[in-house]
Formats: sequence, C-alpha cells, structure tokens
Amino acid sequence: MGNVQISEFEPTSSGQMTHFYCIKNRSGASVTLCDYGASVIALCVPDQHHQLRDVVLGYAHIKGYETGGEYFGASVGRCCNRICDGRFVLNGQQIQLNCNDGKNHLHGGYRNLSRRIWKATCMENRVVFTTESPDGEEHYPGNITVSVTYTFDDTNTLIISYHAISDRDTICNLTNHSYFNLDGHQSGTLEHHRMKIIADSYIPIDHTSIPLGEIASVAETPFDFRSYQPISAAFQADCVQVQNAAGLDHSFVVSADTPIQAAVYSTESGILLTCKTTQPAIHVYTANFVAVPTELGKDNCAYGKRSAFCLETQNFPDAINHSNFPSPVLRANTPYQQETQFHFSLRGEA
Repeated sequence: MGNVQISEFEPTSSGQMTHFYCIKNRSGASVTLCDYGASVIALCVPDQHHQLRDVVLGYAHIKGYETGGEYFGASVGRCCNRICDGRFVLNGQQIQLNCNDGKNHLHGGYRNLSRRIWKATCMENRVVFTTESPDGEEHYPGNITVSVTYTFDDTNTLIISYHAISDRDTICNLTNHSYFNLDGHQSGTLEHHRMKIIADSYIPIDHTSIPLGEIASVAETPFDFRSYQPISAAFQADCVQVQNAAGLDHSFVVSADTPIQAAVYSTESGILLTCKTTQPAIHVYTANFVAVPTELGKDNCAYGKRSAFCLETQNFPDAINHSNFPSPVLRANTPYQQETQFHFSLRGEA
C-alpha cells in the first residue's frame, strides 16, 4: 500500500491554498480527496476491460467547490438534507436555522461543513479530515468537532468513517455527497445503470422535498428496487412522488443487519458498486437539477440532468420534526459515529 500523495490544488477566493490527497492501491486504483469540504474529487477504478475510469463527478476549479450548489463529493453537515422551515424544538427551546433552500434549511446552511478547508492528517492508506463549527454557526447549538476519515484499500473499498462530538445538545447528520456514474464521470447518462436497494420502505416527500411524515411501502411503486431495476425506469413513472422531485430524491429505509444495503452496476463498463452503512437510510438522488457547463466541469465535461446518482447514507430527512423517525439529537459530550463502505468490483466477480 503506497503512501498518500499530496499536491496543491488552487487558492480559495480568500487566498488560502487547497490541496489534493491521492491514495493509490496496489492495483493502480485510486481516490483523490481535497481538504476543501473534505471532498472526494476523483475515484478511479478498473472496468471490465481493465481500464481505469473516474466514476465521480467534480469541478475543474476550486471556485466550483466554493460556489456550486451540487455539493460534488463533499462532506455535508452539520445536518444534511432538509429541515422544514429551518425550525425545530430541542429541549423545549425553538431553534431557527438559516434557510438556504427556499423556505427550508439544506445540508447545514450557507456556512456548512463543505464550505471550508479542513485540517488533514495522513497515514498509509487513509486521510483524516477534521474541522470545528462554533456554537451558533447557522444557529446550531453547541461547539462541535467533526472528523471524516477516508480509507482506500487493496480491495477497491472506500471506507468513510464519521465522528463528531459537541459540548451542548444539538442535532447531527453527516453524509458524503459524491455523484457516481459507473461508465465514467463524463458519460452523461444513467442509461446502462441497474440498481438494487435492500429496502421495503421509503420516505414520501412534498413538492419542496420535505418528508410527509409517512414511512411507505415500496411495493407496487417506482421505488421498488429490491431486485435490480434500471434507474431510468423510475423517470418514466406516472407517479406524484417522482414528479415532486423530477426524478429520485428520496430516502430508502435500510437495515444494518443485511450484508449490503445497496448495489449499482453498469451493463456498459461492468463496474459494480456496493454500499454498506451503519446509517438507517440511503438517500438516492439522480442529479435532477444538475446543470454544470464545460468550463466548470472536471476535464472540460458538462454535466446535465440525471447524469449521475448519489447514495447519501444518512438519518431520515427532517427527522428532528418527526417523532416516528430515528432521532438526530446528539447529546452533549456523546460521540457521534457512523461508517459507510463503497466497494468497487466487476459484475459477476466473487
């Protein structure tokens, strides 16, 4: 296993230099990370012809990561996904967060964890990124310290471990927002992708992507991916839920007791991605509102609608406002710990 290779990226708008951290394994597969947003910048894995393909979307320049609304590859929080009206009650006190998605709070607000440079510590095949968010930032209670550890091993598994601790009761829900296309980030289509999610239920949403509070069965809906289905099949469905999100932008209820919680493969590249997580949900987003021109996309690539998919492992959206959802409350001085593994292989491999 090689060491982490560090190189300069570009300075931020405030003049701070950002850096790339590349972990390459024995087979030549690699992941490239950035200290801005503790982000996944590139992920190169072999296809069925033994050629490496970069399977995550990204920006060409730091400006994209600073200002883009896609959150390409970013570590997202303090509380990912949406909170209705940016409002919740904690310990009898009403908290009003900043609303950065219409009337709702999204992915931690304006000054979220993806909009800063994290401290990086490197070891053999891993990088630990650490940052702090002060009490009152975006109106969240508590001084919180967050670390995200990326490990990339010789089995082509990317392990993302999350840890956080706060000095006051608060809410916390962390995820990674990588956009995958298993035919290569420049492919532009999900036409060849087949997806399976080990989930009997999903979370219906309203037209602003806020949960209705219901945990609904996937049976006889476009959300039934309990066996492999073309991702694109859901786009054709005459379904209010699909129309509300202009595609898939929904959380699936999963169990940590199953060997994996999700799998996606491409019939064109042969690449198979499996996902295993300790989180109670996988939020599937099919890039329904992505529109990145060539001058901003990585390798001069334009990215459009439904050109990739996200498997955002997380707690349920707006969980703090629904008593029937798992609680996102992080008690003072109590560690938050979650882990997600993305394993890349070839369809049909053992």
